[in-house]
Amino acid sequence: MNAQAVEVGWLDARETLTAAELSRACGLTAAELEELVDYGVLTPVPQRPSERAFSADCVTSLRTAGRLRHDFELDLFAIAILLGYINRIDELEREVKMLRAHLPAHPPHPHRGEGPEPWREPHG
Repeated sequence: MNAQAVEVGWLDARETLTAAELSRACGLTAAELEELVDYGVLTPVPQRPSERAFSADCVTSLRTAGRLRHDFELDLFAIAILLGYINRIDELEREVKMLRAHLPAHPPHPHRGEGPEPWREPHG
């Protein structure tokens, strides 16, 4: 049995990572990260002009994309497309959670099944 060393850390979305740190965290090379920047799916943080830095918020999606790349032998352009979809899904999930938080908390309606109640003729 091979034991594999795992580095565990807590990432805050407000933190930034250098390209080298991001490369280690997600399993993509610095050149691959640069290509993803060229494709427009990875955006450097503008506050650090001397060295490229990225928001720690992108680590999870980049790890998923890196795993998919390895598992399915995808090229980097396919990964760029996947990252766009992954990021959009994450954005929509956050929006759904926010909208659900604004719904009133009502108990479930006691229907026998799905849909509206069937029409019943009044008996007189």
